[in-house]
Amino acid sequence: MGDHFQRIVDVEAAGDEAGALAERMVGWLVAEGVITRETSGEGVYSQTADEGYVPGPRWYRAVEGSAETGWQPGPVAVMTGRDYYVGGQGQDEADSAVCPRCDTKTVIIDYPEQFEADDEVWRPFREAIAAWKETGGGSTACAACGAVVPVTEWRFGSGFDLGALAFDFWGWPPLGTAFLAEFSRRLGHRTEEQGGKF
Repeated sequence: MGDHFQRIVDVEAAGDEAGALAERMVGWLVAEGVITRETSGEGVYSQTADEGYVPGPRWYRAVEGSAETGWQPGPVAVMTGRDYYVGGQGQDEADSAVCPRCDTKTVIIDYPEQFEADDEVWRPFREAIAAWKETGGGSTACAACGAVVPVTEWRFGSGFDLGALAFDFWGWPPLGTAFLAEFSRRLGHRTEEQGGKF
């Protein structure tokens, strides 16, 4: 069994603006009736949040199509602070990274031959991510073109994203396309969506 989540990651928010953006988005969701200000930890298994906002009377406004009769979604957890986020289940690495300067793809997990990251290939990314989490800056060099690129500019594969703000919708039906577009528009930043299971 397990609990499913859908995640929206703001991949452009700076660490120092994440708290204010989170509050603004929570205010909008409350005003729309999608969530309430009441919080609960029931069914929340997010990386850095152990509770979330309880769904509101009009939670169905966020989902695709009409909501199923009797469906009761779980809380919406809000996470602030620089971190990495992975969709799916049980993986902590990206399977690939594409250099934004030369478009060369670096394979980190060679599916289907391997199911774990090549430690030598992943190490520079892991170290750059750790530096970014601590200081807000971290870079790694591209093995193909030699450019030293901020880790936040690399395009990672397998639903691996870096961000300072993320929202986990626990146990919700599929979020609607219009809702996701409006969410990103209100943030004023590019977002990425993930899904997975705890």
